[in-house]
Amino acid sequence: MTTTSATGDAPAASAQHGMTPIPIPEQPDAIELGTGQLPEASAPEAWHSQYGSMFARNVSTATLTPFLPDPATATGTAVIVAPGGGFMSLSMENEGWDVARALASRGVAAFVLKYRLKPTPEDLDDFDAAIRAMLAAPRLSDRHDPATALRGLDAQIADARAAFALVRSRAGEWMIDPARVGMVGFSAGAMLTVATALVGGDAKPAFIGDVYGPLTAFDVPEDAPPLFIALAADDGLMDPRGFPLVESWRAAGRPVELHFYERGGHGFGMYPKETTSTDWFGSFASWMRMHGLLERAEPTSR
Repeated sequence: MTTTSATGDAPAASAQHGMTPIPIPEQPDAIELGTGQLPEASAPEAWHSQYGSMFARNVSTATLTPFLPDPATATGTAVIVAPGGGFMSLSMENEGWDVARALASRGVAAFVLKYRLKPTPEDLDDFDAAIRAMLAAPRLSDRHDPATALRGLDAQIADARAAFALVRSRAGEWMIDPARVGMVGFSAGAMLTVATALVGGDAKPAFIGDVYGPLTAFDVPEDAPPLFIALAADDGLMDPRGFPLVESWRAAGRPVELHFYERGGHGFGMYPKETTSTDWFGSFASWMRMHGLLERAEPTSR
């Protein structure tokens, strides 16, 4: 049920959840990844606004949208950006486009991955109820089973693999070094990022960022990519056991950096907040610089 505004000109956000339906925005640069449509899709793709940002739901066709830097400042590094939303929605603006623009301003080619989602009710009130039920269920991090954390992500991992294949196939055109393509994800997108690094086969990110994602422990291979993690202590979804993912990376002898902010909650992304968590992007850029990823490299093709 949609609440209408007092003037009747446009739908107003429901007092229950603050979501307002909006038209699907123009995405002229989005490239379909060719991974097909989800056979279980039960509703058309729809978008809504919340927290001053735009979200997508019922995505059944995966796309990748490039945000390319000025050729004069291009470093040759690329990042695939995976927004979060519990695999039920995608925070396309706060955790997607805004992140990509910030990366492009640093000379990094960025690509926002709109991956396929679990089908959800068309009605926003019903969707809100589905989200609440999901949050009330046992967290993946509470199940102490790394395999469980990745179960059911086959479609999303396939989308990520297709994204890496596309970016590397057009590396020369986009002034990218195919060996310097990484991935950063938020919440559910962070889970997808870690999964892509561990089981994504030929995707092989050169480096990864996990921003307030699950911290489940994994068996980490000796060639796992450098890992950057950022989250807030007051995040209600934080793993109560601490930082098992960090310990997994350390046990494998692989590089890992953790930023644990006192405040920031969950989903801070690129929102300007009066907390130090707002500085995460600057820290991520500094971490990339430390790894030589912001130094200009000669673009090569594969």
